[in-house]
Amino acid sequence: MRRTLILTGASRGIGRALALELAQAGYDLVLNARSEGPLKEVAEEVRTLGARVEAVAGSAGQAPVAEELVKKAEALGGFYGYIHNAGVLHPGPFLYEIAEGLFLEVLEANLIAGYQLARFAYPLLRKKGEGVVVYVGSGAAESNLPGIGAYAVAKAAEEHLARQLAAEVPEVPCFIYRPGVVETEMQRQAREAQGSAAPVLHQVFRGYKVEGRLLSPKEAAKALVRLLPRARQFHGKIASWRDV
Repeated sequence: MRRTLILTGASRGIGRALALELAQAGYDLVLNARSEGPLKEVAEEVRTLGARVEAVAGSAGQAPVAEELVKKAEALGGFYGYIHNAGVLHPGPFLYEIAEGLFLEVLEANLIAGYQLARFAYPLLRKKGEGVVVYVGSGAAESNLPGIGAYAVAKAAEEHLARQLAAEVPEVPCFIYRPGVVETEMQRQAREAQGSAAPVLHQVFRGYKVEGRLLSPKEAAKALVRLLPRARQFHGKIASWRDV
């Protein structure tokens, strides 16, 4: 029986690469992103690979969107879990300078969306007694680098959310995947950041590119897809592309 996964942040970067790799690996998908146009384009690419796919535009941090994602996954059949990949960075200002609306947007995309997905998915997954849940984390969760404070706070909380779910529902494998330093829109935003912490961010993130340290989204996605069959091994833990 085919398995269906929900994937957030699917319109670009690691998310788009994940959608294509998951489809090639035989999964059906319910894709989510805030940008409807790019999301539809990815959904069409996935269909050409033979996978069944649904697309739901909007923030998964909003309960109606998260609920619709789970309902569509159930309707496709074989609902098996979700990969929460969506995220927002808003780099540049010191933490105390960032506008309230931007801070809350970062929390919604990274943390609240992860909670909303769990709200609607876990009752079903627990009843099935199987599946896989992945939260795409970041080394920023353990960093105090100036200029990405809101993101670091959100990622630290999101990673703890994953560990909490793993402790409470041991029958459903749940782990954190840190993809490494990947060439994404977030990297570009950090390289071009404006604000009090911009000089620090420019030094760090431009350095990654100059030094050739950036993985491609496809490399990061391939690694995660290869880890999914071993999800139980990483239950409640952090996995990375190096674990393949």
